[in-house]
Parts: sequence; structure tokens; C-alpha cells
Amino acid sequence: MITEDLVQEISESLYSAALRRVPPDTIQALEAARENEAQDSARATLDLMVRSARLAEARDTFVCSDSGVPTYFVEIGGAAQWQGDLKAAISRGFDHLVETISPPLLKHVNNPLTNERGGPGKDMPAITVDLLGNADYIDITCVPKALGSGRWASLRTMISPSLEDIEACVLDAIIEAGSQHCPPVVVGVGIGGNFDLTAKLANRATYREIGSLNPNPTLAAMEERLTEAANATGFGPMGVGGSTTALAVHIDYAFGHGYTPVAVCFNCWINRRAKARLHSDGRVERLL
Repeated sequence: MITEDLVQEISESLYSAALRRVPPDTIQALEAARENEAQDSARATLDLMVRSARLAEARDTFVCSDSGVPTYFVEIGGAAQWQGDLKAAISRGFDHLVETISPPLLKHVNNPLTNERGGPGKDMPAITVDLLGNADYIDITCVPKALGSGRWASLRTMISPSLEDIEACVLDAIIEAGSQHCPPVVVGVGIGGNFDLTAKLANRATYREIGSLNPNPTLAAMEERLTEAANATGFGPMGVGGSTTALAVHIDYAFGHGYTPVAVCFNCWINRRAKARLHSDGRVERLL
């Protein structure tokens, strides 16, 4: 049985781990980008990023001082055996982490009505729930969203756009963000669905492993074109110039209904994400 106590423990540990470790696929992508960079300043910046990532993991400290807003994606299998209030368990895990984590989290969360700053905020952590068919486990993914990666997300609704219109919309968002989201970034794109589903698709697309191939040939080709276009902007790593503005563009899509929303979001160069699978027999499998 998957218990509240286990969900609390795992959700807390995932958030802490995501702050301290750059995922292996991202390290590899940064190293590959360094080999392909022509500009000295860009190569030096990418070297600094990789070195910072390795030092943070070795010293068990944060890669970035902005710990972001704790964002969880919970996928529940239809055959999973669990009990209790999962939302409350995740919230308790976050509260306990705020009290005990070292180094401490900066109080950078604000009340949008008063702009008062603090630690936790209303409806934190942000939790999205989905269903996993007949799986006998629960997957929990933590993706802390910091200022840079969160500020420049966008959603635009169009009427019967062509693929070229959609690509232009995505590229507009990339150009507007410039280098303010701490590139090189992973770009997530959602196409179709309704307002909230489109944003969910875009956010979830950023979780995909860098280098993985989109199973839809049309989207795979679009990802390749948009990655090339993003890197042709010349913003480069942390805005110093160069050909590495995006490590990847990942796209997903859903149904249409006369109008097509297109959502674009970003993960900064750290590409923070941590994932665990909670099996019904109590086993915990770390997936990322």
C-alpha cells in the first residue's frame, strides 16, 4: 500500500534533489553543445555551467539560489493501491522541507495581490494529476519552476493555423524571452486541446529526455526546425552570444475544436526535474 507518509517523504526528497543536481541528459547536452560552439565566450560559459553542476552535486548544495516554486506532476495508475490524502501529504512534505533544508530556501514567493514576499504561498505546491491506465504504481515528478523559466511562458489562441503559423508563434516566444530565462533552455510546446490542457502539454513536454525522438514524424521535423531556428537567434548561453540558445524543443499536441491554442514554456539550463515511482508493495524506484 502506498501511504501518505511515503508520498510525503518522496515528494520532499524529490524537491531537494532537483535543486542540487543537473540531470544526466542535460549535462551531456551541455557538453555536446560546448564541442559545437564556435565562440570563445559561449564555450567558456558552457564550461562554467558544467563545472557548477558538478560542484553543486559534489558539495550537496544548490545549483542556483532561486529554488523556484515546487511543481509536481502526479500520475496515478488505475491498479495502484494507495490510501489517504495525497495532496495533503505533498504539502506536508514541502512544509517540512522549508523548515529543515540546508541551505535554507530564500523567501522569494510573493502574494500576487499585495506583492508581500515570503516562503510558502496560497495553493503551493502546484500539483497536476493525471491517470496512467492500469498501472500498479504512482509516478511523482518534481520540476521546480524558477523566475527565468516561469516568467516567459506564453499561450496564444489562433484560428485554424498552419504549421508555419504555429512555428512562427513558438519562435516569437523564444525571441521575446531572449536570454532572460537563463539559456540554453529546453523549450516545451503544447498544441491544441483547451486552455489548461495546452499549458499542461507544454509543461510536460519539457520533462522529456533530451535527445529522445518524437514518435510523431510531423512533430519530430518541427522540433528539429525550431531548435535550429532558436539557436540561429544568436543569444547563446546566458546571453553571451553563440549558437546554443536551446538544448532542445519538445512538442506535444491534442485535439482541435475550431481554434488552436499554442503554449510555450521553458526550463532553464539546469533543466531541474526529479522523478520517482511508488509501487503498490511499498518499493520506491528513482527514475530521474
